[in-house]
Amino acid sequence: MNRKLIHKAIASNNIEWRKHSLERMLQRGISRQDVIKVLLKGELIEHYKDDKPFESALFFYELNNPIHVVASLDKTEIKIYVITAYIPDNNYFLEDFKTRRSDAK
Repeated sequence: MNRKLIHKAIASNNIEWRKHSLERMLQRGISRQDVIKVLLKGELIEHYKDDKPFESALFFYELNNPIHVVASLDKTEIKIYVITAYIPDNNYFLEDFKTRRSDAK
């Protein structure tokens, strides 16, 4: 996923917040600014190149809590779609919050 295009989309405020992502962010106490920080500064930990209609990725960044953001990128429109944001769970991720557990519950 092209980080320069992600930065450009954010700088242009070309972000679409999916309804699901906004609902989950509200439930989880994650702000839009938190999500933007994750996308700008976070580590890309999983890349889903074959996702449709646009490739997507899972990003990780630690603010007050570790946060994961799943977003897709329309390279033609230079637009980010925020799909979801959450605080990773140790049931699914190792203590680094980046590595999926092989024994996920």
